[in-house]
Amino acid sequence: MSDAEGIDGQLDRALAVVTHLAVSLVDDSDAVTTSIDDSYPTPRINVSAGEGEIGRLIGKRGRTAMAIRAVGRAAAAKDGGHVDVEVLD
Repeated sequence: MSDAEGIDGQLDRALAVVTHLAVSLVDDSDAVTTSIDDSYPTPRINVSAGEGEIGRLIGKRGRTAMAIRAVGRAAAAKDGGHVDVEVLD
């Protein structure tokens, strides 16, 4: 197993959790995309949504985005991994 496969294996649960949260928060769930970007020292889960729905993922004062990050990190930690979560416009 390569390092990339090990990283993805550790982040599968985190990716699934972040995807579920994002899809649950927006009206157009088909427009939500999540992906793992491992080009950074700490792998990153990028989340994007349809036009006009990014605000639902960010929330007032960024509280929803902070909560998504916290839950995503906890899910990765359960599998022994580390992850950052970014909401992209």
